[in-house]
Amino acid sequence: MASISTLWDSVGNTPLLRIGTLSKRTGNEVLGKAEFMNPGGSIKDRAAKGMIADAEKRGLLKPGATIVEGTAGNTGIGLALLGRERGYRVVVTMPDNQAREKYELLEAMGAEVRKVPVVPFANENHFFHVAKKLSEEHGWFWANQFENPANGEFHAQTTAEEIWAQCDGKLDVLVASCGTGGTLGGVSSALKAKNPKLEVILVDPYGSGLYCHVREGKMETTGGSITEGIGIMRLTENFKRAKIDSAMRVTDQEMIEMLYHLAREDALVVGTSAALNVRAAYEVARARPQQGLRIATFLCDHGSRYASKVFNAEFLASKSLFVRPLP
Repeated sequence: MASISTLWDSVGNTPLLRIGTLSKRTGNEVLGKAEFMNPGGSIKDRAAKGMIADAEKRGLLKPGATIVEGTAGNTGIGLALLGRERGYRVVVTMPDNQAREKYELLEAMGAEVRKVPVVPFANENHFFHVAKKLSEEHGWFWANQFENPANGEFHAQTTAEEIWAQCDGKLDVLVASCGTGGTLGGVSSALKAKNPKLEVILVDPYGSGLYCHVREGKMETTGGSITEGIGIMRLTENFKRAKIDSAMRVTDQEMIEMLYHLAREDALVVGTSAALNVRAAYEVARARPQQGLRIATFLCDHGSRYASKVFNAEFLASKSLFVRPLP
């Protein structure tokens, strides 16, 4: 019998999709966890739910409270969605270069959006520090998704368990990019505990230092990326629990090729981080053809959230990016 649910209850239990064209091309099974099917449209709904639930349990969030967070958008959307449903006021600080669809969605849900200039993390005006300062000034609950262990722990308890069950315990490779480190930290540590032979590969955009950190032990980078919400230049508490075997980089051009391939050939309209993830998973599958491996990654959010950028010919041209077939 069907049951009536709430938005809160509908977070998680997303499908694990076989990406048909890529699996057929490589002879390996390329799988994507369809996190865009969460109620807020992204994997960050899980982080939001985990952090709110933990704060309520510890008495840090009480009726009528205000939640504040610094975010590239998706965590803010998750907090606005679930926070508003539970009666909280939500304030988000965001860099002012994100896709306009994110700002519009947040404001439509009643969140207060405060845009700040794009500056290095060391700058006190970085969106992370602005959120922290607001929490201190007003006594608001700061979600602190980068350092809050409830983020990664919720992924360990839900996302990892779902993947394990959906794969019947057979998974060879996990490929994932990293923003706060919550997804990669929680999922990799939980799945490695079940299967120590699981290979975990970090995929990083240019402009992020995690690739160099994993490979060389130093936080260095080069270039930049149009991807949103992933790539950092510091080690967060959530990232520190990650169990990673190797790292690879994907260029924006490679990401765009995959983004359009998925939309046109697999009917999967996903965002930039998802396309980056899948491109990396595809490259892993190509490098080990016809082995029957099972390679999983995350379809972090829906591409409609980026339509004004990645599906805009003028924007792509301004970044010297081209829509062309996958190799």
